[in-house]
Amino acid sequence: MNPLQQRIASAIRAVPDFPKPGILFRDITPVLEDPLLCRAITQGFRERLQDTPIDAIAGIESRGFLFGMPLALALGVPFLTVRKKGKLPWRTVSYKYDLEYASAEVEMHVDSVSPGMRVLVHDDLLATGGTAAAAAELVRMQGGLVSGFSFLIELSFLDGLRKLESYNAKVVTLLTY
Repeated sequence: MNPLQQRIASAIRAVPDFPKPGILFRDITPVLEDPLLCRAITQGFRERLQDTPIDAIAGIESRGFLFGMPLALALGVPFLTVRKKGKLPWRTVSYKYDLEYASAEVEMHVDSVSPGMRVLVHDDLLATGGTAAAAAELVRMQGGLVSGFSFLIELSFLDGLRKLESYNAKVVTLLTY
């Protein structure tokens, strides 16, 4: 483990049986309470993405906003919001996808992505990959290109990377469980 990974791992709180029995929840709240670590995380993403062409970052509601926006500022690119259906005030494009036992729908404004725009999809956690893939679909629906994905944490045992391979092989994850 590199020093940044060690710092992140020591700050993340493992909460058993949340939100239901049998789940070990990885709580990033303590990470957010450490401004020096947050700065290091933003820098870590920036360094790992320096050779990736990025015209905008699409952050997934809501925890994807936490590091997506600072990263967009650090890279000098726009930050685009991907939100749950019904949360955006203007005309939107939406994408419905299946979860393990239900379905969900995300959307973004219709004028967020320009044709040919290279968009990095960002969220705090990669689990099954369904929400990140849905965000990538929104980018594609507007003529954009998915330049990659970035996540603070990956739960590798859920195999979410496989779902993202068809969009782009570039996936940056700072800590993997």
